[in-house]
Amino acid sequence: MCEFVCKFIAIHSNPNWLTMFEFIRTHQRLMQIFLMLLIVPSFALVGISGYQGIGDDANTIAKVGEQSITQQQWEGAQRQQMENFRQRLGAKFDQQMFDTPEAKQAILDNLIAERAVHAEVLRSRLSVSDAALQKELTQIPGVIKADGTFDFEHYKNLLRAQGMTPEIYEASLRAQMATQQLAGAIENTAFAPRSVATRLSDINDQEREVQELVLPVSQFLPQVKVTDEMVKAFYDKNGKLFELPEQVKIEYVLFDNAVVADQVAVTDAEVGAYYNDNQKRFASEESRRLSHILIAVKKDASGADKAAAKAKAEAVLAQVRKAPGEFAKIAKAQSQDPASAELGGDLDVIEKGALPSSVEAAAYRLKQGEISDLVSSEFGFHILTVTALKPPAVKPLEQVKGEIAADLKKQKMSKKYAELVEAFSNTVYEQADSLKPVADKLKLKIETVASLSRNPSPALGAAPFNNAKFLKAIFSEEALKNKRNTEAVEVAPNTLIAGRVVEFKPASKRPLAEVEAPIRQRVAQEEALKLAKKAGEAKLAALKAADDASGFGPAKVVSRSKEDGINRVAMGEVLKADTSKLPAYVGVDVPGMGYAVYRIGKVSQPAQPDAARRQAEKEKIDSIIAQQEMFDYVEALKQKAKVKILKPIASAKAQQDGDGK
Repeated sequence: MCEFVCKFIAIHSNPNWLTMFEFIRTHQRLMQIFLMLLIVPSFALVGISGYQGIGDDANTIAKVGEQSITQQQWEGAQRQQMENFRQRLGAKFDQQMFDTPEAKQAILDNLIAERAVHAEVLRSRLSVSDAALQKELTQIPGVIKADGTFDFEHYKNLLRAQGMTPEIYEASLRAQMATQQLAGAIENTAFAPRSVATRLSDINDQEREVQELVLPVSQFLPQVKVTDEMVKAFYDKNGKLFELPEQVKIEYVLFDNAVVADQVAVTDAEVGAYYNDNQKRFASEESRRLSHILIAVKKDASGADKAAAKAKAEAVLAQVRKAPGEFAKIAKAQSQDPASAELGGDLDVIEKGALPSSVEAAAYRLKQGEISDLVSSEFGFHILTVTALKPPAVKPLEQVKGEIAADLKKQKMSKKYAELVEAFSNTVYEQADSLKPVADKLKLKIETVASLSRNPSPALGAAPFNNAKFLKAIFSEEALKNKRNTEAVEVAPNTLIAGRVVEFKPASKRPLAEVEAPIRQRVAQEEALKLAKKAGEAKLAALKAADDASGFGPAKVVSRSKEDGINRVAMGEVLKADTSKLPAYVGVDVPGMGYAVYRIGKVSQPAQPDAARRQAEKEKIDSIIAQQEMFDYVEALKQKAKVKILKPIASAKAQQDGDGK
């Protein structure tokens, strides 16, 4: 923390205010990345059980205290990260970003940090009460019914869709909340001195009155004469600009689910047989929608109070029997169940076991629209009516035929896929001199594509032949020199590709004659820029010796939030310029324009600073410092946990790949 604040203060004393703001933004981004990588609830990657393996074996790659990190856990974390990025980036996702040593080590560092934080949570005996957990659960969208009660069935269904049980999820949530307690204890104590925040805001608000004098590159172009020697020198010095990478023209065949689907059919007889054997799947149970009127009786009510309540209930029952169509209106006026009374007594479709047994039994004896006698329960006296009754039914075959056919085809495809993918892989390997045998056998189309390079091209997007693994195979020595089929390469789930080289073009350099014209134009531009800069620097030196505003454009007031037509690169230099003595001058190479000289005549602050924005800036600085403190704390926990790296990720992965072969 001290080092971070000292760096802040050091920057405050520097006139390079623009750099200071870039420092803040840069550190904020870094801290966000660090927290994203390090302060992540552990169960999100490896599950609660991941903390409990403490034995060392061949798969253990690191230890954090007594907690082991295995190769399988690291791979699971990598898959989770890849899937997260795949969902965010879609077609722009590039798996190569995870294949670097730095990315692999970052995932291991993440797991180590998780274990270290988890160990500190246990050491600190941080716990989460049942009440706090229940409150957190109520924040899950859709789990609170209209009557304010918790919808447990919906909750279980949500978790089931994620492959979790309430027990696993709640244990995970407790762990996450305990980790948040630990993080909050560190982050909530961080703050920036008021003087620091005020100084930064003053810098951000500062306005400078600027005049501009531009020496355009076009003014100096007529003075430039480009010789053949200059063109040749540029060509020789910048050879990489004119390199053409090695390229191949290939043939390929693609195997995916569509190939399998074309070879699988489901007959009407199969659909009918499945329908007859699985009637329960298409049957719906009886459903009843119930309304009630409750005359409440307290558990400790006296005999007299119970008698009075019963008398009132009988009076209401008589009223309902006299006007059954007014049930909802009477319920709103008379029912003492506040949740349902507002809804005219409606309890929605009832589920078995959800109501008191006496009420449930009476409800299932009623016909639709029938009014019950008084029903007694622990809550008092109920008057019931069934407002909607749907008898049990079985959906007709025609209604579910498409669904059954799709399910049966999916099952058949699953079995057929394993058979066909083996045939695809074996055929491209065994008959490696041509793709025609596998194309004929599996009814595939041989496609052709030219101008492929070793590395994926952004322009080709997610095309299967643009996959890094496939390109590595197609540029292998076996494929290039011997013109043999590549192995079957999986480029996406259930998608394999195999290819062979038709034509190979080695890396080359475009001839000088082909690129002479653009080189000549570029050299002329560069020489003109040099002349513009030389003239501009001479002008700048003269102005610093003797102030002269002639030749400059009109004065403009600029700030960090207001550029007023001044080039962005020039703005950076103008805002960094030392204005301790005015007028101040600064010269700038302006890309594409030439050289510009700026005269700063006045520096001021706005009369009425934006108080809301200043408060937001202070909060942002507080957040940066809090994130830095949390990062330092996690690093200290890692030291405290005595981390041991037993097997570097790269070598562990290489060994596993070798064993797999």
